[in-house]
Amino acid sequence: MSDKIDELQEQIEAESIESEEEAEAFRIQYLGRNQGAIPGLFDQIGDLSPEERPEFGKRVNALKDRAQERLDEAKARLQREEQAGGPDIDRTLPGRRGFRGSTHPLTQTLDEILRILRGLGFSTYEGPEIETDWHNFTALNFPPDHPARDMQDTFFLKDAPTKEPTVLRTHTSPGQIRIMENHAPPVRVAVPGRVYRNEAISYKSFCLFHQVELLYVDEGVTMAQLKQVLYSLARALFGEDVTLRFRPSYFPFTEPSAEVDVWWDDDDAEDGGQWMEILGCGMVHPNVFDAADVDPELYTGYAVGMGVERMAMLRHGIDDIRIFYENDARFLDQF
Repeated sequence: MSDKIDELQEQIEAESIESEEEAEAFRIQYLGRNQGAIPGLFDQIGDLSPEERPEFGKRVNALKDRAQERLDEAKARLQREEQAGGPDIDRTLPGRRGFRGSTHPLTQTLDEILRILRGLGFSTYEGPEIETDWHNFTALNFPPDHPARDMQDTFFLKDAPTKEPTVLRTHTSPGQIRIMENHAPPVRVAVPGRVYRNEAISYKSFCLFHQVELLYVDEGVTMAQLKQVLYSLARALFGEDVTLRFRPSYFPFTEPSAEVDVWWDDDDAEDGGQWMEILGCGMVHPNVFDAADVDPELYTGYAVGMGVERMAMLRHGIDDIRIFYENDARFLDQF
């Protein structure tokens, strides 16, 4: 046993520790709890006579302390060498600018629209992006064979979560039905969200975009109130001198219906500017009230659908909708 201790003592003193890997190997070989040579000596104390055990234990403890001392010295030396020989730093170079993210221009525009609408008394509701055909079309006065369904090229889901025909919503208008199904009038709510249409991608159309739906239902709601809200929204977004025009239009879920344009100054245009469509609107159709179990003889209401991308493009002078989805840092850094 004494010879084994002397042999380990010589090995420990002769070990060369020149790296972190060698230090870890030294620890495992001599001090490791399961395979280390010194803990193995302690396991052999039971084989000695009672008279031999005290002296043997003393020598093994001394050997353990020496091995730990060598390991600690090597680690301290390696740490000093690493600090002294670290990467060269040229302190004359300018500092590196930290890059910070920013809110996407679409999100900025959406947040601004919702902030304005909250000031006009609208709460916010977010409906599901996966909708039943009934909520997306039928309840909004699109019968199954109605030609108006062709106005919106639809993504139908093959593996639907329900037995009903299911789609990626083509507009945020299904929120009207869901709200009226669960809340008795009066209702004044904005429904923001992403919508999907199977359209060819170009500078003016994309397969997905964002809308904000407005719904106000109460006794005695009029078209005049609708126009006043839209003028207030347009002035807050585009300035006090904004000019709007209302054009008669058709939507299955409103009657009468209108599209709203804003006059946009353009020095390149022959007339010094052009009319740009920003939203569709109208008075809620009685059939929509019937689908949501709201009495059309007692209540009236208006609905509005506006595109967030169109608003953002007008506010920032952007002429290609695709740029919003390209994640080009050169574009995003401007916001």
